[in-house]
Amino acid sequence: MRRWQTNVLKNHLKIIQNLEATSRLLVNYPEPYRSQILDYLFKPNFGASLHILKVEIGGDGQTTDGTEPSHMHYALDENYFRGYEWWLMKEAKKRNPNITLMGLPWSFPGWLGKGFNWPYVNLQLTAYYVVSWIVGAKYYHDLDIDYIGIWNERTFDSDYIKVLRRMLNYQGLQQVKIIASDNLWEPIAASMLLDPELLKVIDVIGAHYPGTHTVKDARLTEKKLWSSEDFSTLNNDVGAGCWARVLNQNYINGYMTSTIAWNLVASYYEQLPYGRCGLMTAQEPWSGHYVVESPIWISAHTTQFTQPGWYYLKTVGHLEKGGSYVALTDGLGNLTIIIETMSHKHSKCIRPFLPYFNVSRQYATFILKGSFSEIPGLQVWYTKLGKPSERFLFKQLDSLWLPNGSDSFTLELQADELFTLTTLTTGTKGSYPLPPKSQPFPRIYKDDFNVDYPFFTEAPNFADQTGVFEYFTNMEDPGEHRFTLRQVLNQRPITWAADAYNTISVIGDYKWSNVTIKCDVYIETPQTGGVFIAGRVNKGGILIRSARGVFFWIFANGTYRVTGDLAGWMIYALGQADIRAKKWYTLTLTIKGHFSSGMLNGKPLWTNVPVNFPKNGWAAIGTHFFEFAQFDNFYVEAMG
Repeated sequence: MRRWQTNVLKNHLKIIQNLEATSRLLVNYPEPYRSQILDYLFKPNFGASLHILKVEIGGDGQTTDGTEPSHMHYALDENYFRGYEWWLMKEAKKRNPNITLMGLPWSFPGWLGKGFNWPYVNLQLTAYYVVSWIVGAKYYHDLDIDYIGIWNERTFDSDYIKVLRRMLNYQGLQQVKIIASDNLWEPIAASMLLDPELLKVIDVIGAHYPGTHTVKDARLTEKKLWSSEDFSTLNNDVGAGCWARVLNQNYINGYMTSTIAWNLVASYYEQLPYGRCGLMTAQEPWSGHYVVESPIWISAHTTQFTQPGWYYLKTVGHLEKGGSYVALTDGLGNLTIIIETMSHKHSKCIRPFLPYFNVSRQYATFILKGSFSEIPGLQVWYTKLGKPSERFLFKQLDSLWLPNGSDSFTLELQADELFTLTTLTTGTKGSYPLPPKSQPFPRIYKDDFNVDYPFFTEAPNFADQTGVFEYFTNMEDPGEHRFTLRQVLNQRPITWAADAYNTISVIGDYKWSNVTIKCDVYIETPQTGGVFIAGRVNKGGILIRSARGVFFWIFANGTYRVTGDLAGWMIYALGQADIRAKKWYTLTLTIKGHFSSGMLNGKPLWTNVPVNFPKNGWAAIGTHFFEFAQFDNFYVEAMG
């Protein structure tokens, strides 16, 4: 028997996160599909109805599935229109003006490290860089950032956190709260208990993949505890079960009042690491196809019937035969009860290990006490995961009416069910007409980059994996190559992952095998500069350094090279060519079956070079190291 009274505990938020270049393809979607996807994510009482959006502060480095550009590539360079995060935050705010915004760095531009792969070389400089992002968000986009993080899943520096707080205050940003350390509960919790100033300046302790549990030191700080990254699981029904279980049990087991899902929307090439680990899938801007996956509706069970500022009741916990329940109130008489009975088999998250438990059919009686005993009835929303014949997602059932004098009700519960019982009548299962059918990436694709005032700095469908490729207006060439795509980093960033030593951006269909790739290229660095085009590139994201494929390089020192890997260890062919910097060349790479050939300015440079591995992969462009270079008139034709 579960009894609810009007005594309450900590305030409640449920938050969902977007990070690490995982929304790269979303901005390319044509309307109306792009707006529909955004509605499913952010529109209140429609789909996931998210309360908070957490974004990556682009730092020019690889952060799992790609790179995001920094607002300051260099010390004297500021641009608050790079990348898509500004746009995404504004679209979220447009739909939900009350949405809370968070920012967190993964990588940092190289100039902050002064030659070291470390962001804490100059604490004031790094704090200035982060605060500039917050100030720029307000000045250029009218976006108020509510929470700021330290360094994702990496070492924190207590002195840096204090410097960051002082600089925020100096800029009049006292309302911006600090969350730390986006890694494990320790050592941040113990450090806070030993350092009164650190304890004072940190508002929230955020831990990643806590397995629904916290630690004693974290609770002793009396700070808000958040699972600041969770889920990270394929968005099928097992992923939905994982999400349903942790949304309830992170609070029940660990007093965590927020749970952040990585990632927001699977809008990146599926063969990159953690493919389809978003709340929904939108990875085909060329067709307009997207899929509203079950985690969207799992989110709705909580987000549509609670709001930031609601409170958990003291009576929350585990059901006798498996599963859990929570209850929340706004303090104004509204009540929401969320019950989940996810089985072990159907609710495993990608991490951490989940100890075995059993869930079986049961009856649960709930008793409403205090002011809640006056509630005449509750709206009922229901999800059933598991067998396709029994599956329901976010279905409204008949209301549960409580007769006069009755303050209790009994539910029959089976495994893999989710119930929301609520006094709120505003819930909706939003819908749009089905989007277009799934289509592969076009077999023939070209881009001349002739965009005078681009809305986004990045060209459609190119996914930067190391380095940053941006639209560029080439004032020195008012002719054919006035508008190009330029690799704009000449210094390795402070990395979060194992970025390659070469820059590379991939595009196309991973299944492509036989292709012709053609591109105009321009080396800007004399003597040591070099560029490439490539096909059958088989790895990306955090695995980019070990990418195999067919790479056709030309160098400013008058040589060319054909390699079987990005790192350049596997040399298939090499030789002399009439090449120098500051001049445009047209490269053509053809891969067919077990052979490849290359042309320079339309004339064969090398032919019939054997290629046995890999069998398929993306097309790509890139540079020899972190150097300026330009690309134009990109063309790819896939023959299968």
